[in-house]
Amino acid sequence: MNSIRLVSVVPQVFAQQNNLDSEIWNQDIKFEKGQVYLIEADSGKGKSTFCSYIVGYRHDYAGKVLIDDQNALNFKVQDWVDLRQNHISHLFQELRLFPELTAFENVEIKNKLTNFKSEAQIKEWFDRLDIADKLDAKVGRMSFGQQQRVAMIRALVQPFDFLLADEPISHLDDSNSQLMGEILMEEAKAQGAGVILTSIGKHIALNYDKTLRL
Repeated sequence: MNSIRLVSVVPQVFAQQNNLDSEIWNQDIKFEKGQVYLIEADSGKGKSTFCSYIVGYRHDYAGKVLIDDQNALNFKVQDWVDLRQNHISHLFQELRLFPELTAFENVEIKNKLTNFKSEAQIKEWFDRLDIADKLDAKVGRMSFGQQQRVAMIRALVQPFDFLLADEPISHLDDSNSQLMGEILMEEAKAQGAGVILTSIGKHIALNYDKTLRL
């Protein structure tokens, strides 16, 4: 998978707006593998909606979402399964962790789908992000910032051509957000992948190839 393209995409909720001022909605914009993008937006402008369109969780839009020039509206269930398992990794804003499982179990349950990373590699990431002591802690008892770090590790334990991260550091201090950025980019470069981050203000300091306003 080499590209994601949005052609005249407008969410239905914005369909009646005549003054839609965006560099993504109702535009022709292409995201390419190997590039790093920052999407900045005010609250309510559709960051999570944008992410949901790309990974196929929502289809309430006019226009076209093209995955390698294929219209995503024509994808079958198995196409989406393959896309989410092998081509696009999605770090959700709301994290979507299992609170009754431990931090390590939350990562392991995804890693078992592909056996993409070794246990040693996963534990190294926990150590670098200063949550090695939380491996066996129930996620539901961890702070939101700690949960964000677990969620990022989980996002990296699969092959991907694009990493889609929705507000990945909203509850982290600068040192931890920098560490997350380093690990994220190390893995993205190792896989030759593109990175798309969204933000309503605070964001990871990376060398972005392009910044867009939603």
